[in-house]
Amino acid sequence: MSAAAGTAVRMDDGHAVLADRLVAWLETGGRPGDLFTDDVFVDLSLPQWRVQGQGADTAFGIREDGHPHRGRVRVEALDRTSRGFLLQFEERWSAGAQQWYCRELIHGVVRDGRIAELSIYCTGDWDEAVQRRHAGDVSLLRP
Repeated sequence: MSAAAGTAVRMDDGHAVLADRLVAWLETGGRPGDLFTDDVFVDLSLPQWRVQGQGADTAFGIREDGHPHRGRVRVEALDRTSRGFLLQFEERWSAGAQQWYCRELIHGVVRDGRIAELSIYCTGDWDEAVQRRHAGDVSLLRP
């Protein structure tokens, strides 16, 4: 499913196309050549860590080094902001003998048809034990 297809607010413009291309990269690892500006700034916040970088190669590398496994992204929401878009999603993947899970929120700032800034907030990677403990302790109102 494309990012735009599963949105709370449908965007039929270049921002939605960028979000779709971002999701495709997250799922496949195939680097789209014109996704980021040359000087893109990335600010990744994890539960107990924070990483920043600048430049397209660095932006790709932060993801590829920190999360090398391919998986499935389910877009929960895509909304336009005054400077770009907000993308909310969950991700699932296999690594080792485990099925992993995380949720993320990305604010993409767009400049000249490319992503110039990414602010990423991630729950961190949940292994199967954490997912079971969470399912046993919490009843979610929405998936």
